[in-house]
Amino acid sequence: MKSQKERMLAGELYVANDAELSRENHRAKRLVREFNQTTEEQPEERQRLLTAMFHKIGAGGYIEPPFHTDYGTNTTIGQHFYANYDAIFVDVNRITIGDNVFMGPRVGLYTAGHPIDAAIRVEELEYGWPITIGNDVWIGGNVVINPGVTIGSNVVIGSGSVVTHDIPDNVVAVGNPCHVLREITAADHDYWAKQRAAYFADRDDEN
Repeated sequence: MKSQKERMLAGELYVANDAELSRENHRAKRLVREFNQTTEEQPEERQRLLTAMFHKIGAGGYIEPPFHTDYGTNTTIGQHFYANYDAIFVDVNRITIGDNVFMGPRVGLYTAGHPIDAAIRVEELEYGWPITIGNDVWIGGNVVINPGVTIGSNVVIGSGSVVTHDIPDNVVAVGNPCHVLREITAADHDYWAKQRAAYFADRDDEN
């Protein structure tokens, strides 16, 4: 017979007050509490706590406190990651984040779901579906990403969006429900390359 943790990670109905899951949740809460109590003068301690908290966090990963997660051990984060304050990772199923992913304030990754039928829901049965985010993704503030969603690479998600379905590579997507607004093209690269060149030209003039 499957354990409640095995059922949870398989996307099947399970109960969260299982002893094994409770132990892991309490461990995460302790690490989160310690992390949220650190100061800007403790970068090494923050990094130590993030490394202990997650299944993996790549080099250059940075999260602004306060931050919250259910388990942490079900979350894998790539290199050069940034999350602004009030990020919430409800990782009852796996959250996988690629390289060079940036998040604005109050982004929520919610793998957890509950039965629509109220009679079953009150039995405290729930489920979780994984969330996957590709490389080179910018997620604006107050975005919610729902269970089972995959976001491709080279994507911008506009602030306030509620992402209920998969988003393909190389697009700007916005709205509730989130939908593709347009593709990211070579013209975008050309525009921002000019802005970058102007920035560094100004810096050279200052020197």
